[in-house]
Amino acid sequence: MTSEVLLRPVREDDLVEFFLHQQDPEANRMAAFGPKDPSDRREFAQHWARVLTNPANLVRTVEVDGEVVGYVSAWPAGEQTEVSYWIDRQRWGRGHATAALTALLRELPRPVHARVAKDNAASLAVLRKCGFAVVGEDSGYANGRGEDVEEWLLELPADGADLGGH
Repeated sequence: MTSEVLLRPVREDDLVEFFLHQQDPEANRMAAFGPKDPSDRREFAQHWARVLTNPANLVRTVEVDGEVVGYVSAWPAGEQTEVSYWIDRQRWGRGHATAALTALLRELPRPVHARVAKDNAASLAVLRKCGFAVVGEDSGYANGRGEDVEEWLLELPADGADLGGH
């Protein structure tokens, strides 16, 4: 990767790009656990209004060479903090997700958790590069696939120790 990945607070005009990224059918299939109808602008706007007005959420726009290429986020999930990201499919395979997630993790206390569809090998690789390890399994209905999907549960431990895993 030769381009610099920068994180910054989300601006309203970033949402236009996020919505466009969400229209990619392959990206939705790989992400699996996305919106029921990615083309529903109203649902999208309501979702992002909730995300951005919740002070417990940490959301950053990912920029590369001045272009919005996605976002990374962290939010409370019960007693845990979970992270997620979305990178425009046209930018996959260039290290942007790993760089962006690494940068976001610098802002978060440990431990941190994540989930990934078991067949999303690229996202699992990103999480492992960032220090996450598989600690369990789960499954749930995935809108992006219209069926139940098995997923890995991952953790970036408080002490930085390798948790092993699959």
